[in-house]
Amino acid sequence: MGKRSQFSSNFGVIAAAVGSAVGLGNIWKFPYVAGQNGGGAFLLVYLLCVLVMGLPALITEMSIGRMAQTSPVSAFKKLTGNNHWTFIGVMGVLSSFIVMSFYFIVAGWTLEYICQSISTLSFSGMTSDELTEIFDEFSTNSFRPYIWLVVFIAVTGLVIYMGVQKGIEKGSKVMMPLLFAIMLYLMLHAFFTNDVSEGYEFYLKADFSKITPTVLIQALGQAFFSLSIALGIIITYGSYVKEGNVVTTCLQISILDTLVAFMAGLVIFPAVFSYGIEPSAGPELAFVAMPAVFSQMGGGIVFAILFFLLLALAALTSTISLYEALVAMLNDTFGIKRGLANLIVGLAVLTVGIIVCNSINGHSIFLICGKTCFDWCDLITTNYLLPIGGLALMIFFGWVYDQKKVHDALMEFGMKEWFYKIYIVLVRFIIPIIIILVMLNQFGIFENLKN
Repeated sequence: MGKRSQFSSNFGVIAAAVGSAVGLGNIWKFPYVAGQNGGGAFLLVYLLCVLVMGLPALITEMSIGRMAQTSPVSAFKKLTGNNHWTFIGVMGVLSSFIVMSFYFIVAGWTLEYICQSISTLSFSGMTSDELTEIFDEFSTNSFRPYIWLVVFIAVTGLVIYMGVQKGIEKGSKVMMPLLFAIMLYLMLHAFFTNDVSEGYEFYLKADFSKITPTVLIQALGQAFFSLSIALGIIITYGSYVKEGNVVTTCLQISILDTLVAFMAGLVIFPAVFSYGIEPSAGPELAFVAMPAVFSQMGGGIVFAILFFLLLALAALTSTISLYEALVAMLNDTFGIKRGLANLIVGLAVLTVGIIVCNSINGHSIFLICGKTCFDWCDLITTNYLLPIGGLALMIFFGWVYDQKKVHDALMEFGMKEWFYKIYIVLVRFIIPIIIILVMLNQFGIFENLKN
């Protein structure tokens, strides 16, 4: 195995890692999850989850990657000298694969809707029922979703083939500034052309009565999903880093990622309230509710194309990181050359993606307990694998691994002693306790105790 590739600059690290974190989770998923969980109440809990749990977890993963200089499965073996904790890396890689199995499908939808925006002149004159029918017809179509699935996998594979610096880093440096520019433009347009008061009130005013255990579970899962925690991605990217302050880098990643999710709400909620669309519309919010907005606004075709281009860019920066985590694992753990590993990952994702697509199409053979494979993939990763993986990471880094080595490594990576004292308390006690309580509630333990 040759010399390990490295990012060429700190901006490259941040662009790639933010690209990993910023994705459909921020722009497609965050607004409708917020809409379903009380708007401002969810936003407040989400911000606390990012600060108290997301940032320390991000620092932990980045540090493990930098210390081991290898991908997730190999990293734990290299640090401990045994295989006892490699299951954390395996869980991360498995989670990445499961996420990719449905993520690439939704990513393909963004390309379809760029074309739909042009061919229908921004869905001009269409009613909500007609837009729902278009979405349902497309998502259950026996041909088009599969074509876009192949296209998105191929584009992602091409970027990975170009390598860490020429592919991932260079692509992220272009796509991330463009993504922020489009987001800012759409946000300002929403502010100056819509009656934003109702949408802003729903989104920014916290109704504390809406904060329930369910909101906490959703916020925690969304924070982990959005920041790419426990997916093996940040460990992989950390292994491509040798210099830079780990706290500063992870703080910048957290702020920029959260900023995109926050801005997405400022784009979507004023628009949907102005045009009488339900803010808790669910996964179809971006593909039914927003087209309904574009069909009624002046210059809608421009904004429709920009919005779905924004979604496509966000999806691509994330599929690249998910894909790279698996390619790096095959390369580091099994010695498979990157070109062949790229092909293996692409074919595996395509195969499972076709199965998930078929489940959406209503084929009963792919339905489990009445849920589609798509629903199960989202549920299992967001509500179970990511929190459990995050808990295992905290236990390993806070309790199992040599604490002197942890301290010395973090000091070497630029962490201040005062921050380390806060960080280690969060990692060893606060984060594990919160995750355990959330998981117990998820399994209905507290409800059973009441009875």
